Amino acid sequence: MCTQKCHGRVIGALVGCTALVLSVTGTASAHAGPPDLGRQVLAANDGWASYGTGTTGGSAADAEHVYTVTTWAGFKDALAAGGSAPKIIKVKGVVDAVAEGCDAFAAPGYDFDAYLAKYSPQAWGLDTDLSAEPDDSPEGLRRVSQANQDKAIKASIPANTTVVGIGRNAGFKGVSLQIKAVDNVIIRNLSFESPIDCFPQWDPTDGTNGNWNSEYDTAVVYGSTHVWLDHNTFTDGSHPDSAAPTYFGMLYQQHDGELDIVRGADYVTASWNVFSEHDKTILIGNSDSESTAAGDRGHLKVTFHHNLFSNLVERAPRVRFGQVDSYNNHFVANGDYSYSFGIGKESRLVAEHNAFTLPEGVSAAKVLKRWNVSPLTAADNYVNGTATDLIAVHNAEIPGEVLQSGAGWTPALRTKVDPTRSVPRIVDCGAGAGRLG
Repeated sequence: MCTQKCHGRVIGALVGCTALVLSVTGTASAHAGPPDLGRQVLAANDGWASYGTGTTGGSAADAEHVYTVTTWAGFKDALAAGGSAPKIIKVKGVVDAVAEGCDAFAAPGYDFDAYLAKYSPQAWGLDTDLSAEPDDSPEGLRRVSQANQDKAIKASIPANTTVVGIGRNAGFKGVSLQIKAVDNVIIRNLSFESPIDCFPQWDPTDGTNGNWNSEYDTAVVYGSTHVWLDHNTFTDGSHPDSAAPTYFGMLYQQHDGELDIVRGADYVTASWNVFSEHDKTILIGNSDSESTAAGDRGHLKVTFHHNLFSNLVERAPRVRFGQVDSYNNHFVANGDYSYSFGIGKESRLVAEHNAFTLPEGVSAAKVLKRWNVSPLTAADNYVNGTATDLIAVHNAEIPGEVLQSGAGWTPALRTKVDPTRSVPRIVDCGAGAGRLG
């Protein structure tokens, strides 16, 4: 027996994380070679992505449509190659989309100091946004600069594709993956350092004091179906919000979300991932407006299981409209914690068999945040090792935002459900990139 430390936390006595990882990723044989991760498919009944036709990604690719990439240019070439045929893209090492730095995207004449001088609250005020600023203004040059970055760092994943990291240190830096209007995509065993927006926009009219707004989610599932995200790590890496400066008295926010699932996307499973060190983490359904609601109602079916949500501020996830199943996840909070589950318009969240590790002074009432009156199911959840009725404690401590119990559906697409008391040990040792060999 040994005391094993996983993801920076001592989690108790067990016979090593290695044995535990094998138990959640497949049986190992002393005589077998390493598994071909590109050929693996989502198991039957493993969350919403297994519904109907299931999720197989590019597992059926022939040899001509298997690519190994080590650069951003090579990755984009592989995405474009082979037409609509199934493909497997194997990523080796860290692929950096912003290796040349932010200056490479800046429009001629763009000057951040000039931007600050012109649009400071003292000079510009807080009553007028910048949308009407001409192209040759500091805001106009910022828009061009942002468009240059947008074109450079986004990559569209085609249907019937598997993107998989090879080894323990594969991933992307500064990349925004666009899984848009396609079916059957697998993303596995990759570390993602969230892209930074080199050119955030100041909006004087956002709130009472104005705000900085940024673009670029790490991954976006937009109108797509049958998507499996497994054993990935999402983090702000070398650019945490804690290191960001303030301008005009507000945080210079250069991050958006780590994972957004929007615009009628459906049948998504996120399993064994690590989401860490981020503010607005996961958004399901991006608007309450009727213009988007029509396309979201009846869709946004997502499963989260065996994920580690570590040192996040909020949105793990925030849900609108979606029929979301969240079970066997571990949530580890710090002093910046705001909430985990955001209950939004017409959402139907089932949150069961999850474990929460909250610091002293942070109440379990904060786990749930009511944005809209929508019922949810929250059963067999543990906070700091104690069984806790999350709805009851929320309603007792936040009586002005009463939550209703009973999501109105029972998840059927689950494989093994682990005992909730064991979740911190199992998840902390099994989740994240580099665990699949």
